[in-house]
Amino acid sequence: MAIGLRAMLANSAALQVTGHNIANAGVQGYSRQSAILATNTGQFTGAGFFGKGSNVVDVRRAHDQFLTAQSHAAASLSSMDSMRSVQLQQLEDVFPPGTAGIGYAMGEFLNAAADLASVPADGSARQVYLARAADVAARFASAAGRIEVLQDGVRSDLASSAQAVNGLAQDIATLNDRIASVWSLGQRPNDLLDQRDALVHQLSQYLQVSTIEADDGTLGVFIAGGQRLVLGTEASTLSVGPDPADPSRAALSLLNGSEELPVGDELITGGSIAGLLRYQNHDLVDMRNQLGQMATAFAVKMNDQQAMGLDLGDPPGAGSALFGISGPTVVPNRNNARDGNGDLIATVNVDIADATLLQASDYELTNDPDNPGQFLLKRLSDGLTRSIADGDTVDGFTVSVPPPGLQSSDRFLLQPVGHAATGMKRVLDDPDGIAAAAPVTATMGDANTGTATVASLKVVSTGIDPDLSVAISFNDDTGQFDYTITDPSGTVVDSGTGAWVPGEPIAFNGFELRLNGVPKSGDTISIAKTQFPATNNGNALQVAALRDERFVGRTLRDDGSIAEGATLTDAYANSMSDIGVRVQSAKTAAQISESAYGQATDAVTSKVGVNLDEEAAMLLQFQQSYQAAAKVLQVAQQVFDTMLQLGQ
Repeated sequence: MAIGLRAMLANSAALQVTGHNIANAGVQGYSRQSAILATNTGQFTGAGFFGKGSNVVDVRRAHDQFLTAQSHAAASLSSMDSMRSVQLQQLEDVFPPGTAGIGYAMGEFLNAAADLASVPADGSARQVYLARAADVAARFASAAGRIEVLQDGVRSDLASSAQAVNGLAQDIATLNDRIASVWSLGQRPNDLLDQRDALVHQLSQYLQVSTIEADDGTLGVFIAGGQRLVLGTEASTLSVGPDPADPSRAALSLLNGSEELPVGDELITGGSIAGLLRYQNHDLVDMRNQLGQMATAFAVKMNDQQAMGLDLGDPPGAGSALFGISGPTVVPNRNNARDGNGDLIATVNVDIADATLLQASDYELTNDPDNPGQFLLKRLSDGLTRSIADGDTVDGFTVSVPPPGLQSSDRFLLQPVGHAATGMKRVLDDPDGIAAAAPVTATMGDANTGTATVASLKVVSTGIDPDLSVAISFNDDTGQFDYTITDPSGTVVDSGTGAWVPGEPIAFNGFELRLNGVPKSGDTISIAKTQFPATNNGNALQVAALRDERFVGRTLRDDGSIAEGATLTDAYANSMSDIGVRVQSAKTAAQISESAYGQATDAVTSKVGVNLDEEAAMLLQFQQSYQAAAKVLQVAQQVFDTMLQLGQ
């Protein structure tokens, strides 16, 4: 009877476990369970040991710690790549192709300059020119505004993700407490362990985690290279706040009681939060700087060209600025040294020296520990670090550090172009203020006998003084000439000799004169202030010619020469190409990591998942065993009853 009873109980338990598996076959994160049976200790007799049936000793879940960890890691990577891919597709819309793009607007503006050069005094051509300028400025400002909106979205997403992480961490800590309370009984609470694994899996989609199981059954959860998120029954709090280096960006920190520990973005290597941080700290920054580089080079170049021409004022004067942009930004680190009043001790100033040499990058300025009085300037786009002194010019901008200078641990983020496009606008509204005329005009002598003619007279410096007149007289057929420069009173302020080289310009007083043909001995050329600006188109032609000038992102070589950059349209095309490559790379990475995640999930499922066919077969097996055990019990009872009757 005892053997039959134990067999019924064992098979009943196995039936219950099998039914539990079938009931949870569709539950995400459930691990298949098995009733573990063991033979009961036999009874010794003179005739040998007689068995006493079986007992249920454990209900064990199918679990593989290695496969589970692999699944968590794959989920983190997939979530990170997917999040970055989605975000980059939004950023791609900031740089649209075709007529909606900034490149098209800049091209139309330069076309308007060419049209203005055809009829420099025409009022409608001047209005169109101003309208095209306003369109360019509006598109730059709109693109910058959309990038700021995307940045705001990142901050919001990070905050909601941190809130979700904190909720999951607290739930894991609560489950740790429940698991620890029954762990000492010697049996594992399988369903609670499944719930905890499912929570860790959800957490992995936000952050890449590592786990360590303690002797009491609790699970420690760590992030960012070993910082604890859950330890025992206590959960830390993940918070999102302004980045100490740049308050416009978000940064993470862990709160353990009253202690706040910053979490570096380089330590977050997986999960959707890692994707958001990489997108914020690299993709958004890079594209914002590329936009600012274009805006600064374009606006400064056009404003300089305006200043080189003559407008239609009375009297005519140098053209005023056409565009307004935001200047360089200097952001002190939140942890920089302060005085007794809480004010920063050190300050740093940045001024644009040459807009064509500006690079699409932020910079970090710190003290140079090896050279007292000097500073280390790190270009963050490529990590290039240079030692500079106060007042040095690097990459087209000048850095000045007023006394008392940087303190030992001070850090400053320099953004020469990062916010240039923000609020960019056209600041010239008067059509007569457009400087379409060149300030000086070249006239060939009437008695010239050579074939030389004026190919171009190009103003190359805003420092040109149009009131100075230049007279050039060629001495012989080899191109040797004498020149004199006189002021409005006729007084000679400079004179000398020179040599004309075919194909090379003759430069004086901020202009360059190029000749076609060959001058002869006795030929003369005079350059004087333009007398009729309304009919002169020299400066408008120079604006139109900027279409083909490669002045965006020039670089200074080690020998002091300047390497050409990109044209305006090429610079925009390069930005489009850059973001396009990033989008495609992110999509590919997301597809690959999603496939890897699927494979890892399949591996876990094959190990711990419920197979209904197998469970149905086992259900029949345990049912038959139960029925057989019941028959044993029935027969034993009949034998016992017979023995009682015989005893009577």
